[in-house]
Amino acid sequence: MSHRKALIKLIEANGRTHGSWQVFSDFVEMAAISISNAVDWAQRDEREKRYMEVVRKYEKDEAVRFSHMLGELVEELECGPSDVLGAVFMEMELSSKWHGQFFTPYELCRMMAGMMVDDHMRGLIETRGFIRANEPACGGGAMLIALAEEMKREGINYQQHLHIVAQDLDLKAVHMAYIQFSLLHIPAVVIQGNTLALEERSHWLTPAHIMGGWEWRLAAAERQSEAPVQQITVQPFAAPEPQPTAPLAVASPPQPRHPADQLTLF
Repeated sequence: MSHRKALIKLIEANGRTHGSWQVFSDFVEMAAISISNAVDWAQRDEREKRYMEVVRKYEKDEAVRFSHMLGELVEELECGPSDVLGAVFMEMELSSKWHGQFFTPYELCRMMAGMMVDDHMRGLIETRGFIRANEPACGGGAMLIALAEEMKREGINYQQHLHIVAQDLDLKAVHMAYIQFSLLHIPAVVIQGNTLALEERSHWLTPAHIMGGWEWRLAAAERQSEAPVQQITVQPFAAPEPQPTAPLAVASPPQPRHPADQLTLF
């Protein structure tokens, strides 16, 4: 039995009493909180309180199954990057019309991501040291996981040269993306909010983002891109009727900024 199948069976076991939809939602929330609380101490107390609210709904043997679910997810991702949670969600037919959520098949995401790994991307990495990818409606994170996989396949270490900002309105999708980015050690900030309305409700920082010092790296890159252009005066050659000189701005091109240095995936 595959680890994904084992994960589904564990969800269904708890789902006999609580419903598979609710169990899946509670699983991804508790798993996300567990990972977050190990590294993001600023939000730890509030999230730990929420964790206890969720787990109290379950009997002891049911609560134990959630740790087994996380173990099966880890083992499945050890086989290779993939949108495991999105596949589980679709396979269990939780994407009913009533809930209105459908996740893009992972192989299609890989095809689109493969088109992004090109000489332009390599040039940005050589210039800045990393690239940034933004996904305004990330779902379970399939598109960005596929991007990381394609970068790895092309010999680019995504753990060092990729930073992600992913956003979704649905908190369950945010939890799904955050868990998978974290387990794949992808530096990322996952935001719950409405991209079109510029609304943000919560931020989830992956362990790779925090431990990799990405707050500093991003701030340093932003300062570098905002460096002022140096002014120098160019004197003309001698001529019968010299013309007045004028200052000419000459400088090395600044490092590319948004959106030139950012890959936006839809």
